[in-house]
Amino acid sequence: MESSDTLRNKCAACYRQFNKMEHLVEHMRTSYHSVHEPTCGICKKHCRSFESLREHLIGPLPKAECERIFKERGCDLCLTTLSSRNALRGLLYRMANLGIYDDLKIDNSRTKVAALACKMVGGGSDGTLDLCARVSLIDEYENIIFHTYVKPHLPVTNYRYETTGVRPEFLRDAIPLRQASRKIQDFLCNGEPLWKIRSRGGKATILIGHGLDHDLKCLEVEYPAIMIRDTAKYPPLMKTSKLSNSLKYLTKAYLGYDIQTGIQDPYDDCVATMRLYMRMRSQVHKLEDYPLATDPQNRNNFAQWRQSELERMNPEEMLEISRSDFYCWCLDSKESF
Repeated sequence: MESSDTLRNKCAACYRQFNKMEHLVEHMRTSYHSVHEPTCGICKKHCRSFESLREHLIGPLPKAECERIFKERGCDLCLTTLSSRNALRGLLYRMANLGIYDDLKIDNSRTKVAALACKMVGGGSDGTLDLCARVSLIDEYENIIFHTYVKPHLPVTNYRYETTGVRPEFLRDAIPLRQASRKIQDFLCNGEPLWKIRSRGGKATILIGHGLDHDLKCLEVEYPAIMIRDTAKYPPLMKTSKLSNSLKYLTKAYLGYDIQTGIQDPYDDCVATMRLYMRMRSQVHKLEDYPLATDPQNRNNFAQWRQSELERMNPEEMLEISRSDFYCWCLDSKESF
């Protein structure tokens, strides 16, 4: 049995134990535990990423009791633990039909979410300079909005045919890069000037992708960071080392199928990032009035001048006032765009 002193200095989120209360306070100050972290459905431990949760449940050194229960009624893709095996079978059936929209009544009004992906050929003397040669843009129902070959500004010295499938004749009469960029930016902004785009209440589109900084740079498209959802930078989808996972890995691990085998189509990458985004957005988290640690209402929650007050709190009370340091995509479903 753990002593009362030990329990008092034990983090209510990740269960780390500290010798002194002041050490627990410092941990809470820098950990940013919140309801938006991936959480074990069995022991309720908070993890920084889904990779950490995967290691906790089915990794090389899992927690024994959690591993036993998860093997019986856990889903390896979404890492959810269901109440029974029947519930698990129902979840697996829904996962198998992910992205199939039979008989779905699609709203014909303009989409508020779009996924973008590019395929690059090589330029420069050694063919290592990335030049956009194919681009795809889809809506949240995986319908194609824009899908075309693109003619780069610079000469192509390596078509990278084994992965891109691009041949010289495909780019000869292709749409020029500047024209493609203008079409994409006009669609995303939807009539709003860049300086006026806000995260809430505007007409601009949320843009989803993987490694979007690179894609947008190659397309010469500017877009505000507040409207970008990048699966390569989203903390819950990153490695435990805080490095990015590849889209190929994320699709296999969290969607259950393979992409980027042989010649690659940017449409497939768009679909994968859109499905990952929808999975993350559909998570049910407790609603908070001020969910981010950067919100003015939360900035002083763990301020140094409150140290004495914080040390008198129990771990559960500190967890209650702790807030996330990243924008959880579940909040997109709670906004009225």
